[in-house]
Amino acid sequence: MSDGLAGVEGTEFHIEITERYAAHNYHPLPVVLASGEGAWVTDVDGNRYLDCLAGYSALNFGHSHPRLVARAQQQLGTLTLTSRAFFNDQLGPFALALSELTGKEMMLPMNSGAEAVETALKVSRKWGYQVKGVPEDQANIIVMEGNFHGRTTTIISFSDDKVAHDNYGPYTPGFRAVTYGDIEAVRAAVDEHTVAVLFEPIQGEGGVVIPPEGFLR
Repeated sequence: MSDGLAGVEGTEFHIEITERYAAHNYHPLPVVLASGEGAWVTDVDGNRYLDCLAGYSALNFGHSHPRLVARAQQQLGTLTLTSRAFFNDQLGPFALALSELTGKEMMLPMNSGAEAVETALKVSRKWGYQVKGVPEDQANIIVMEGNFHGRTTTIISFSDDKVAHDNYGPYTPGFRAVTYGDIEAVRAAVDEHTVAVLFEPIQGEGGVVIPPEGFLR
């Protein structure tokens, strides 16, 4: 921080410089958080809040949990990060434990939900071409109206949210949108070139939308 900003730490100051120097991809509440413990957070003016957002589910273990902080510090002091050009002594045991926990043959760790969905799209298409025998570049994936899976270019290509979608074309083809929760619409959209159906068990971006009884089955 430059000398002219030293010692200035109020809410208005932080909001002003964030709005001035950071891209406006979000429109946060006018609260500037500085610390947290458990489910409680404190802002730069000393006000405390119960954190019910939990980093959109990424921080469900709370803030500053002593066991997690100690483990992170231990690892940071031992080996911070390795390229996948090497093996390391943490990935294998983690992959084994997670695969056994979920009952899957193997796992692929991700940094974000959008990255996970992008990978699922790629795997589905590759399976379609190499296993199902779909002609090259003809695979289609059924998606749901009202979906939210992230903000990458491919994902927003099948979004009907104007804020997420508009002005980012040209868009990635290969998706068919149907009404969320309408199993007959899904069946009607599937053809010999369909490689996947992508949906959220409960839609959450535009309000909590629960599918009809029986849709998931």
